[in-house]
Amino acid sequence: MQELLERNKGLRRRVLIVDDEAIEREMLGSMLSDLYEISYAENGAIALDIIKELKQNLSLIILDLYMPELDGYSLLQVIRTDPYMKRIPVIVLTSEKSSEIKCLKMGAADFIVKPYDEPNLIRARVGHSIELAEDSIIIHETERDSLTGLFNKEFFVEYGMRMDIQNGNIPMDAITIDINHFHIVNELYSRTYGDLILKRIGTAIHNFVRINGGLACRAGGNSFDIYIPHTDDLAERVPEYIADIESIIDDKSISFRMGVYTGVDTDINMERRLECARLACRKLRNSYTTCYAFYSEEMHNKELREERLISDMDRALAEKQFKLYYQPKYNIEGEIPVLSSAEALVRWVHPEFGMISPVEFIPLFEKNGLIQKLDHYVWNEAAAMARHWRDKHGIHLPVSVNVSRVDVFNPMLCELLCEIVKNNELVPEGLLLEITESAYTDNADQIIQTVHNLRELGFKIEMDDFGCGYSSLNMLNSLPIDALKLDMTFIRNISTDKKDYRLVAIMIDIARLLGVPVIAEGVETKEQMELLKEIGCEIIQGYYFSKPLPADEFEILLTTAQI
Repeated sequence: MQELLERNKGLRRRVLIVDDEAIEREMLGSMLSDLYEISYAENGAIALDIIKELKQNLSLIILDLYMPELDGYSLLQVIRTDPYMKRIPVIVLTSEKSSEIKCLKMGAADFIVKPYDEPNLIRARVGHSIELAEDSIIIHETERDSLTGLFNKEFFVEYGMRMDIQNGNIPMDAITIDINHFHIVNELYSRTYGDLILKRIGTAIHNFVRINGGLACRAGGNSFDIYIPHTDDLAERVPEYIADIESIIDDKSISFRMGVYTGVDTDINMERRLECARLACRKLRNSYTTCYAFYSEEMHNKELREERLISDMDRALAEKQFKLYYQPKYNIEGEIPVLSSAEALVRWVHPEFGMISPVEFIPLFEKNGLIQKLDHYVWNEAAAMARHWRDKHGIHLPVSVNVSRVDVFNPMLCELLCEIVKNNELVPEGLLLEITESAYTDNADQIIQTVHNLRELGFKIEMDDFGCGYSSLNMLNSLPIDALKLDMTFIRNISTDKKDYRLVAIMIDIARLLGVPVIAEGVETKEQMELLKEIGCEIIQGYYFSKPLPADEFEILLTTAQI
């Protein structure tokens, strides 16, 4: 009892006693008044008015079942149909076992038996019921998202794991839903409208899990997770699910994507299962043909391989598994092509997977920022090789290396490159820097300033993949570059397609107006080379002269070529 007194110290909770017998009301009131503020009602009708008035501040109702005007059963039924009143625990006064069962089904929290037990037992029952109700309210408030009413992520994961145990690991499906470009919705129509859309999706998902079973949560700002019992016809039913959600959203400008992991692997944890559904969902970014995708074994294997490559990268750098290949560039302005420079191209010789194409690992490293580590490795290796050729053969051959858009935003880029050329006793012109055209459009002012700084230090800048980016002619006029490098897609058909030929000629004219040479990569035939020479292209790179060569083979070419 002392515990009850301590818990109520400084906070007087209010208890409503409803009984048509005045003596009964007074007896209960006297047992509880030292712990609680007490209100009284002699019948259900008066009690209902009090409950409506005090429902935000009422902690417990003690209710007699047999009263005139509105009996206890009827009042209990009214209370349980109101979303606010039903949160107030009700202790029923009864002397009949059959009444106890009926009231339990109607939502009663406990019973006080007539004639009354000793006061301490009654006080304990009242305190226990209030405590359980308050704990339940707190849990409900913290486990639910306040906007949509769906579970919060933490509770969703916990209840999902419990569901697995309770259901004997029956097959389950995991679904993730994301709203496309939701930030645009907030910006164009206001956050209030965005919240309305989230509420509508919450309603649609509530209906979904009510019909199909399972759980749902708001996993992030505009992301939702669903965990439901598996159905074999899920693939056929997904369009129907999507149509139901769209009908409740009721806004054709709002679109979403759905990732589905069907028949989840219960040997992996809940978060991992959801991540599989999210992976399928992410595959739909920028897709305009479909709004749902299923997680597959192929997708799983690709993800595992990507994770393996990421985890292996540091070891690969330390063990020099990344090998540099060199492709020569020839100046074709004279009668005899002259070797003018080389491009360093990286390959990964993995101890388990063998030769891995840069087409696979470079986009992966660009996506997670690891490309900086690889670029720094390539720069050092290429500079060291250029020094080796100079020291061994007396040949000063510039080597071009790629500078990713991530590198360009590194405030220490200039210092880093200067240190590399200094350590290898090179001049800056010995390390040519290739920056893709599209990089200039990310943050043009900052990149242009960085490139200006590099050129002032003596570095030469080649714009790579020219024609594949988004630079305007006006922007080109202000870009600090020393050469334009035409993407191979423009070269491939110049000997068979007049439009491609004219387009390349126009780009070479643009370069001539800018006063910079043009490098054409991907040249494979003599006819392509002659056409490019005819329209003024100065430098050629491609299989016509040589494929990319490992360092030892390139060294042989270097010592025999016209330079």
